[in-house]
This record gives sequence, structure tokens and C-alpha cells, in this order.
Amino acid sequence: QVQLVESGGGLVQPGGSLRLSCVGSGFTFSYYAMSWYRQVSGKERELVAHIGVRSSNTNYADSVKGRFIISRDDFKNTVYLQMDSLKPEDTAVYYCKSDVYGREVWGQGILVTVSS
Repeated sequence: QVQLVESGGGLVQPGGSLRLSCVGSGFTFSYYAMSWYRQVSGKERELVAHIGVRSSNTNYADSVKGRFIISRDDFKNTVYLQMDSLKPEDTAVYYCKSDVYGREVWGQGILVTVSS
């Protein structure tokens, strides 16, 4: 069964940091590009960051450039999102996603709240 499971979310003060993790199973993780998305209630899900196979390339939304870093560890079947200098507007449910065997696979989502 192809599955993605996120962890690492929670409550953090503005200016703080969090690292999200997403573990993949049921497929050969290293073969696939990975992405992080986020969604605020009532708004469309937006792409936050993307990493290619073997970390060949990375892309970021303008709103997070210079603050977030996406990385992967193919030995651990894990993709990370390091989030620094967090702002209240980063509050959202964060999802990891990949296109595996020709279909989209999403994690269950994890809440990140940035608030004092």
C-alpha cells in the first residue's frame, strides 16, 4: 500500500522554527520527486516546495523563499521541510505529495500554527 505520513507539526511562536517530516512506504521512494503543499481553511491548496529525484532540483513558493528548505534522505524514505523565521501567515495544514505509479498520493496532513 502506497502511503505518505507526515509528522513534526505543532504550535510555534512567530520567528520560530519547525521541521516537518514525511515518510513514504509501499513504493521505491528514491525514484520519485516529492512536494510539500499547504492549505488554509477556505482557500486552495498551494505548492510550498518541491524536490526532484536525487535532490536534482528544488523549487519554492515566493512566500517561503529564503525561510524554508526542502530536503530528502532516500535511505530513510523521508522528505523534510525545514521552516525558519515562521510567520502567522504560515499557519496551515501541510501535506506531502508525490505522483506514484501515475497517480497523486497525499499524506493525511499536519497542522502548523504560528501564534504568540
